[in-house]
Amino acid sequence: MKIFTECKMKTSETNPIGSVTAHSLFSAEEIELFKQGLHYDLYNKFGSKIIEKDGQSGSFFAVWAPNAKSVSVIGNFNDWNKQSHYLKARWDSSGIWEGFIPGIKNGFLYKYHIESNHNNYQVDKKDLYSFFNEIPPNTASIVWDLTYDWKDKIWLERRHKKNALNAPMSIYEIHIGSWRRVAHEGFRSLSYREMAEQLVPYMKDMGFTHVEFMPVMDHPFYGSWGYQTLGYFAPSNRYGTPQDFMYLIDCLHQNDIGVILDWVPSHFPSDESGLVYYDGTHLFEHADPQKGIHPDWNCYIFNNGRNEIKEFLISSALFWLEKYHVDGLRVDAVASLLYLDYSRKDGEWSPNVYGGRDNLDSIAFIRQLNRVVYQKFPDVQMIAEESTAWSQVSRPVDQDGLGFGMKWNMGWMHDTLKFMNLDPVYRKFHHGELTFSMLYAFTENFVLSLSHDEVVHGKGSLINKMPCDDWQKFANLRLLYSYMYAHPGKKLLFMGSELAQWAEWNHDSSLDWHLLQYDRHAGIQLLFKQLNYLLKNEKAFYEFDFDSRGHEWIDVNNWEQSIISFVRKGNKEEDSIVVICNFTPVTLKHFRVGMPQGGQWYEMFNSDAKEFGGSNHRNWDDLTVEDHPLHGREHSLLLNIPPLGTVFLKKRKDTST
Repeated sequence: MKIFTECKMKTSETNPIGSVTAHSLFSAEEIELFKQGLHYDLYNKFGSKIIEKDGQSGSFFAVWAPNAKSVSVIGNFNDWNKQSHYLKARWDSSGIWEGFIPGIKNGFLYKYHIESNHNNYQVDKKDLYSFFNEIPPNTASIVWDLTYDWKDKIWLERRHKKNALNAPMSIYEIHIGSWRRVAHEGFRSLSYREMAEQLVPYMKDMGFTHVEFMPVMDHPFYGSWGYQTLGYFAPSNRYGTPQDFMYLIDCLHQNDIGVILDWVPSHFPSDESGLVYYDGTHLFEHADPQKGIHPDWNCYIFNNGRNEIKEFLISSALFWLEKYHVDGLRVDAVASLLYLDYSRKDGEWSPNVYGGRDNLDSIAFIRQLNRVVYQKFPDVQMIAEESTAWSQVSRPVDQDGLGFGMKWNMGWMHDTLKFMNLDPVYRKFHHGELTFSMLYAFTENFVLSLSHDEVVHGKGSLINKMPCDDWQKFANLRLLYSYMYAHPGKKLLFMGSELAQWAEWNHDSSLDWHLLQYDRHAGIQLLFKQLNYLLKNEKAFYEFDFDSRGHEWIDVNNWEQSIISFVRKGNKEEDSIVVICNFTPVTLKHFRVGMPQGGQWYEMFNSDAKEFGGSNHRNWDDLTVEDHPLHGREHSLLLNIPPLGTVFLKKRKDTST
């Protein structure tokens, strides 16, 4: 990287790099907090910090390596000489090595050379608290200042409203490296700043309220999509500098769009330059392979029984919330943290002290994490990707919950996609799979997620999961999306699904934007614009997402025709919206449905509309409710139900007075 070479040469000529001098950023009180596992802003103390000392500018370095015999700072400023700049071990048994090196400036490359007390182990490690790292396969850390002039004050002041549980939320999940690419420049990924130029107007046009970035934290293997994290305090250098990423978030905030980051505290990769065997011992990972090795991903698992590990991870979470102004963290693979026998066979795991399978250390860590986050940032959201039936995931810690704000609804996703994959002829025999989600819909604060996990590894794209011919595939997809938006819960969609992309997602290429030249694909995208508009403007679709007052069945038992009907309700009666979904390709004329109120109603949305690519079976005129009891109600009306379609109905306001 040329900029760093020039920086080194200039500094060497004008301000030679000095030797390490004694200095510390830690007070005695902070050391005690660190030992107790209660120091949560370690990113302000560890790593490299550009400071002034005795009139000299340089960098303070601090690293935790309690089993090291010596630690030195090597870099492009001393020709990577491991004997030039030794750090000093603190006297207080904290295991911290520290020191000040004059002349170190922004942009210098460095690592820690660690000699262990165990087995004569020596290794060059990247700084686990670095704010910036080289682009892999290079492994050096970079001295970096995070100064940035934020302009998102208005967003932060009203974020509590945008992130509230009774606010509309539709999340667009993105992999930065493959959302769009620059064809005329070797098909490279967009930079953070280029993303700001293109993503922000797209998000505004589509109407999504939040974007969720798959892990941007520094990761050595691009093909891991970021889920094999090494830089817990550093965004990936593949797309630009930390300030470039801040600029992207700032632009999103200034345009009223929230930002959620995927965050991975459950495991880390085995790269020698990273966390594993950091000081010649199992410092961050469990020494016991039954606890320390993840069988599915062949990676290491954090030892959450150690105070220093818990505060390392909690500091990482708080870092992104404080320094990058992010509005929430989606915590990956929570289930793997909760169970000692996760993905393990009999004999491959050991029970806890009570003889059970619960991972007590990790459960305590999760609760501590969420408690601290919400104490410091009460207006953000912590969202769990948790795939089991563990209870009270999204309930407060003081109510014996795990303390998350929300949880992905993996059950709804699995059952709904399984049902939609069926030929409509057979759906009536599986009606319970469609309606089962409402039996538990309000036991957690659920996010309905159609994420990247559903369109990779041979699972097929969402459009290709739909059965029958192409017309029915598109109709089924419109039906799925419309049903999803009408169902209680917040919404999440992975990029490309709004294009009805035929191909599975490929991280090495761009989305198939060219498909929008075809009416059917453009119609799916337009459908999403309309659904997001209705979500944000109709209180019935969001006020009681997590409260049973927000949903009432009209007819849940019409399995013969594969039709369901229900009411979504807001705080006021006039906000109510009737939803009718037809999961067969049969057009139904003069279909009667029970209604919650009398008066005149109108069709406010129809997934079969021509502009969405449908066959345009509509209800053009106002619908008059009749005194004809049905479905346990005093009133009902007749209307047309489109094939493989969803209809939303709303009552006309009485203007006679």
